[in-house]
Amino acid sequence: MRVQISGGRVIDPANDIDGRLNLFIADGKVVACGHAPDGFDADINIDATNRIVCPGLVDLRAHLREPGQEHKATIESECRAAAHGGITTLCCPPTTTPAVDTPAVASLIIRRAETAGLARVVPLGAMTRGLDGKHLSEMAALRVAGCTGVSNDFRSIDNPLILSRAMEYAATFDLTVFINAQNPHLANNGTVHAGAVSSRLGLAGIPAAAETVAVAACLALVEQIGVRTHFSLLSTTRAAQMIARAQHDGLPVTADVSAHHLHLTENDVLDFDSQCHVMPPLRTLRDRDGLRQWLARDTIAAICSDHQPHEADAKLAPFGETATGITALETLLPLSLRLVDDGVLTINEMIASLTLRPARILGVEAGDLAPGRRADVCVFDPEHYWVLSRDRLVSRGHNTPFLDWELKGRVTHTLLGGVPVFEYKP
Repeated sequence: MRVQISGGRVIDPANDIDGRLNLFIADGKVVACGHAPDGFDADINIDATNRIVCPGLVDLRAHLREPGQEHKATIESECRAAAHGGITTLCCPPTTTPAVDTPAVASLIIRRAETAGLARVVPLGAMTRGLDGKHLSEMAALRVAGCTGVSNDFRSIDNPLILSRAMEYAATFDLTVFINAQNPHLANNGTVHAGAVSSRLGLAGIPAAAETVAVAACLALVEQIGVRTHFSLLSTTRAAQMIARAQHDGLPVTADVSAHHLHLTENDVLDFDSQCHVMPPLRTLRDRDGLRQWLARDTIAAICSDHQPHEADAKLAPFGETATGITALETLLPLSLRLVDDGVLTINEMIASLTLRPARILGVEAGDLAPGRRADVCVFDPEHYWVLSRDRLVSRGHNTPFLDWELKGRVTHTLLGGVPVFEYKP
């Protein structure tokens, strides 16, 4: 299949391209950007006038629920939602049932995604068997099965010796360690940020120190071992400062932040809105603005969705008893575009934080439109306004605090390996 995307503004941070150019695709690869190769005859022509053409988005954290929680969502349903959001590569944490602690589970997830043919899925392997925090998984086998990193998600490894051994094992096989920094003893089963709002609502709070203490402990081990480490879902300004210092000192550490932590604060929980029950919790306005600043300085390299689809009942209990997380694949791009309107990032920086940088963190072929590279492409209209409603959501989960928000930025086409997998039809 040969595809020509014409008249769009091509933004490819990986190759410093930003201009009104035509993009030419053949046999699943980019063959030229600018002038058509000799004899090129397109089977499909896409008019991208007044639109932006960029690499397919790369999401560093998306729970797909399969295997084990198909009543919430499936790999196919969420990959379809990803295609609608311009996302072509998804990284899923190992918190499936069973956990991604064997090559069989990792291979199952990859095969199911390949069968759906809507997005690529890169699973993270579990650092410990069953995420128990006690017994190391077979990381070498997980690497062979397709995992480029390992994580224990929010299931803390309390024993520093075990965490150290896990980091050493990961470093041996060139695996990135993904850390969700939260000290479980300081978090103490809290549900919101420990502060004025938690006191007013009478909800158990999670102090900022729960994150900073965990970051400090991990950085000490990284300095000793030298393992490549990525901190997922930063929520406090102080933690970002600590990582900035570590990067300055030459430690191999990176970080990301969720899109909702860049827009919402603890004040959004004031009416016990369970749609704002997320982990880590929404922090203060100062933290939100600080995270924006560290993102602009490149200390925080990427924006992720932290997509967590739930059935309706999961959000209907009293706040502290509801499931954490929001459905977020389809709002990742428009929420990131808001940062451009707010003057936090330029459009090129925003696209880099959704394409090039997360692809490099994962170590996968993505986020690049150079000739010869895989043709994963997102085309979007940056000036298209729309209102998020339940009937617009493609994900099986409709749990989001952004319902009825007017959003700006609509994906019009998504191509996976040169094959159109989504086209917006008003």
